[in-house]
Amino acid sequence: MVDPNGNESSATYFILIGLPGLEEAQFWLAFPLCSLYLIAVLGNLTIIYIVRTEHSLHEPMYVFLCMLSGLDILISTSSMPKMMAIFWFNSTTIQFDACLLQMFAIHSLSGMESTVLLAMAFDRYVAICHPLRHATVLTLPRVMKIGIAAVVRGTALMAPLPIFIKRLPFCHSNILSHSYCLHQDVMKLACADIRVNIIYGLIVIISAIGLDSLLISLSYLLILKTVLGLTREAQAKAFGTCVSHVCAVFIFYVPFIGLSMVHRFGKRHDSFLPIIMANTYLLVPPVLNPIVYGVKTKEIRQRILRLFHVTTHTSDP
Repeated sequence: MVDPNGNESSATYFILIGLPGLEEAQFWLAFPLCSLYLIAVLGNLTIIYIVRTEHSLHEPMYVFLCMLSGLDILISTSSMPKMMAIFWFNSTTIQFDACLLQMFAIHSLSGMESTVLLAMAFDRYVAICHPLRHATVLTLPRVMKIGIAAVVRGTALMAPLPIFIKRLPFCHSNILSHSYCLHQDVMKLACADIRVNIIYGLIVIISAIGLDSLLISLSYLLILKTVLGLTREAQAKAFGTCVSHVCAVFIFYVPFIGLSMVHRFGKRHDSFLPIIMANTYLLVPPVLNPIVYGVKTKEIRQRILRLFHVTTHTSDP
């Protein structure tokens, strides 16, 4: 921003614009978004409760699922309350430090979720390609250490972020193009050289999202190679244990990559689609992951039905 003397100054607050062009409708659009947020929180809490209370589910795959659910709750909660305040109460102002905290939370939690998805792919690889070693390789203490490593990694990757943002002077505008703070959005408002921030962002994306997605793809190529050598019945069982995770991977990476492409190659506010993408992509994985695992994973589905006292009839003797 610019002070009265025309000098560059540091921003003390930013303006979050919500849904540009839909100011009249965003009050009503907030209701379905809030409903999706509540579904996400309740769905993921249900997954965590079921895994925690069912001793038979204290296995690596379900412990990683608990981690994923916890991260989904935190990611959606880091953005949705402020988004609802914008849509319902026109509370568009966010202080610089609060914006910085929200930015750090969103990016670091996303990095942690990517690490957990990679760990889940490794779990499926060991379970299918080396089943006799699965119990010794992925013990519960080791799974917990992987969870801690995911937190440390996500935090460490984002540790320089506050430094790189605070060093920037801001001028001309303090209006952000989303309903929450993102590094890509904030740095564009700076009236200084942002090459360091761009390079830092690329390093984080390549070393986290890029590396993780590459290793996940490699895991499934090895899994596919092993599965093709099994009998049809064994193939169906192996694929069945992987479907939910594959869906979770696509649910996480496709919106993330899509929004990144919009930021790097799209024009600011050039169409309605990027605006909707930006305001919903943090809700997509938290809403869909519990549904996917609840529908596709037999053990989770049975316990959800039991939790809500729904009786099912099977053909088993």
